[in-house]
Amino acid sequence: MYALVEILGKQYKAEEGKSVQVDLVDAEIGAKVTYDSVLAVVKEDDVKFGAPYVEGASIEATLESNTKGDKVRVFKYHRRKGYRRTQGHRQQYSILKIEKINA
Repeated sequence: MYALVEILGKQYKAEEGKSVQVDLVDAEIGAKVTYDSVLAVVKEDDVKFGAPYVEGASIEATLESNTKGDKVRVFKYHRRKGYRRTQGHRQQYSILKIEKINA
């Protein structure tokens, strides 16, 4: 059984017992979070799609940790003008462990 859920404007596949890396969630580590924006629920042969969300469906998850992604370097350059700029960025992520899918 799995569900497609919308978390902070992005869609993820959630399976019970598995972990999902999402954008940074504003909650304490170890806190329980619930998401009601379930787009689809799939149980072997039974599939439910929402319009836009499945009624009564929700996802319960636990915030395991917060991590950072790989560094991305941004380099701007204009030839013959002496213009060079280097900037780095590391996206912050949260790891959610999916506890239960209520369908």
